[in-house]
This record gives sequence, structure tokens and C-alpha cells, in this order.
Amino acid sequence: MNRKVNIEFRCFATVMLLVLMISSCKVTQPYKQPSDAINNKLYRDSSNNGTADIAEVSWKQMFSDTLLQALVQEGISNNLDLKVAIARIKAAAANFKQSKLAFLPSVDANPSATFQRVPSTQFGFPETYVLQLTSSWEADLWGKLSSAKRAAMASLLQSEAYKRAVQTQLVSDIATNYYLLLAYDAQLQITERTVENRIKEVETMKLLKESNVVTGAAVVQSAANRYSVEITIPDLKQNIRETENTLSILLGKSPDTIFRSTIEQQATTTNLATGVPAQLLANRPDVQQAEYQLRNSFELVNVARAYFYPSFTITGAVGYSSASLAQLFNPVSFFANITGGLLQPVFEQGLNKQRLSVAQANQEESLNTFKKTILIAGQEVSNALFSYDAALQKQSLRSEQIAYLQKSVDFTKQLLEYSSATNYTDVLTSEQNLLAAQLSSVNDKLQQLSAVVVLYRSLGGGWR
Repeated sequence: MNRKVNIEFRCFATVMLLVLMISSCKVTQPYKQPSDAINNKLYRDSSNNGTADIAEVSWKQMFSDTLLQALVQEGISNNLDLKVAIARIKAAAANFKQSKLAFLPSVDANPSATFQRVPSTQFGFPETYVLQLTSSWEADLWGKLSSAKRAAMASLLQSEAYKRAVQTQLVSDIATNYYLLLAYDAQLQITERTVENRIKEVETMKLLKESNVVTGAAVVQSAANRYSVEITIPDLKQNIRETENTLSILLGKSPDTIFRSTIEQQATTTNLATGVPAQLLANRPDVQQAEYQLRNSFELVNVARAYFYPSFTITGAVGYSSASLAQLFNPVSFFANITGGLLQPVFEQGLNKQRLSVAQANQEESLNTFKKTILIAGQEVSNALFSYDAALQKQSLRSEQIAYLQKSVDFTKQLLEYSSATNYTDVLTSEQNLLAAQLSSVNDKLQQLSAVVVLYRSLGGGWR
């Protein structure tokens, strides 16, 4: 009996040695990052080649407004899109855990009882009772299971990168809408102040008419001028309410009032360090997400290749078998067996070729998506930098324009009151131009603030 067991063990050991020798011949390939994905011209004509990058700055440092900081923190805690991303991470983590367990053998318990009637015999109802454990284990000869595990790991990392991408976009959206809300507040204040001045101006025109300085047409025009400004107030208030509602949704709560400061209190950073383009791979989550998808597709190609090669499976069973339930656990009822076998696919109705072709097509798609994501990132950085510079130039020119328009309003009003060299149409034109310039100056400030936010997000800031 012992000799038989030794012979079986030697045969089994020989088979296992053969398996290990075969498994050394790997058919899978290691992943390598595409070397042509990023170049130094990604930011177009930006000359910033240093290693500093504002994306590495925490959002708490990036935004000095404490009210904005509180909103961002509330959004990170309660935003529903972010919670969806966290749920995806949990699902991907479960898949990865299962991919690691695939290396372990499966074990099944199988108790059974059989009652059989044989009419041609006089033995009545033969009985068979079996209680056994079966186990099966597949050797990872060609790296199929290892590649599947790496693919699951890439999916897990992709889901984590997606969560960071959602947070980056969330921080950007909250800051952008917050600044937009402040801009609407400022424009509403300018408009309401202008309406107050127009009301006083109507009274002035009435007095000038009584003094025969202007005609009744000027009085009517001044009243119309007042209402042409006042009619824009409901639209501004609607914009404010809708922006508050948008911010509330981002914060994961019902529409409500948003507590805020003023646009004049917002300080903008002047050190817009972009770093080198290669840092996008370390900072920008959607670029990371696209690369992890590429890794996943690459490993699934390895899995598809491995299906063309034979699989080696070892199965075994131990248990008890007896014709009598009372004798089931008797030592003589014990049995055990172990089997090893190779399964070489010969004709699978084209399934293996189809699986490989689909995996390779998906890998090609993921590669192009990865490259496109990087190009879009570079475009966004370039656009944000130019938008910031353009906003600074407009602010400088706009301040000069407003100063001269204010003088134009003052001069035309004085001419209207003390000279016949002008009429109310000139006053009306200069006042309308001044109001338009004042409202535009708010937009210039908003453009500057928004450009900083977009640049911060484009470089991958906001998830730290």
C-alpha cells in the first residue's frame, strides 16, 4: 500500500515539475507606457519648463476665501457624483479581490444518498451514501490568471482615478459657480446703483425743462433710460437664483441660499506654474484613468492569447462511501483520488480568435483615447493661460476706458445744463457706454478668476 502511494506521489511530482518547466515559457508581455504620448510642445508656446506645478497645491491653499473653502469641503463630503465614484471603487475592489482568489483551488462539499430499485433482483432497495470534498486547481501556465489579476488591478486603479477626476471637476465647478455668483452680485449692485442715479436724473431733467434748458423729449428719454436699465434687474436676480440652485446641487442638498463674499475680495495668484507636460501623468486624474484603461485592455489581450494554449488542471476528491448509513464513517469507507489533465483547445468555433481580435481592438481604442485625453489636457492648459493673460490686459485697458467714459458723462451733463452745444442724446449715449463698460469690467475679473480655476483643474489640481 505504501509503495503504491509512493509511486503515485512520484508520478504527481513529475507532472508538477513538468508543469513548472512549461510555465517558464511565458506567452504574455509586460506593459510599457507609450513613449510618444507626451511631448514638450503640449502647452503650445508656454515657456514654463520648471518642475513647480500649481496642481500640487491643496485646494485649501489655492482658494483663500474661507466661505468658498467651506463650500468645497461640503461638496466633497456630500456630492452625489462623488459617492457614485466611491461605490465604483468598492465594486472594482471586489473584482480585484476575486482575481487574487482565482489562484487558489476551489473546494466543494457534496453529500448524497442514492436509493435504487432493481426489479430483477430480490435485494429490495440498494442504498449508497456518499460524503465527499472535491477540489480543483488550475495552474497558471501561460500567465492567464496573472494577466487577469493585473487587469483587475488596473480597473481598480482606474476607478480610484475616476473618483479623483470627479473631485477635481467638483472643486472646479464649485469655485467657478461661486465666482459667477459673485459676478452677478456685483453686476446687480452696479445696475441698482445706476437705476438710483437714473431716477435722480429724471428729476433733474424735469427741473431743467421748467427752466427751459431742455425740452419735454429729454424728460421722456431720461425716464425711458431709467427703465431700460431697471428692466435688466429681474434677469440678474434670476441668474443669481439659478446659480445658487446649481451650487446647492453640487453640494448634495436642496436648492438654498449660498453664503458668499464679494468679487472685490477675491485674490488671484500670480504664480501660475504649469510644470512640464510629463507631470500630467502624475497629477491629472482623467489622464491617469485613461492610462489605467489602456493597461486593462493590454492585460486582457494577454489573457486572450493564453486561451490558445493548453490549460493544466488538477482535481482531487476525499470522502466516505458506504452502502449503510451506520457504516459511513468507518475507516474502510474512506476514499481519495487525485487527477491531473491538460486541455488543449482544438476547435472552439472561432471563439479564441474572436476573443483576441476584440481584445486587440479594445486596446487600440484605449491607446487612442489615452493620447486624445493628453492632447485635450494640453489644449485646456494652453487656453487657460491665454485666457488669464487676456483678462489681465482687458482689465488694464478697461480701467482706462471707464475713467474716460466717466469724464464723458460728467462733461456732457455739464454741457447740457450750461450750454446749448449738446443735447440729451449725447448724455444718454455716454451713460449707456459707461454702464456697459462697468458691467464688462466685472466680466473681466470673472474671466481672470475662472481662468485660474480652469488652469488649476487642467493641470490636475483639486484632489489633494
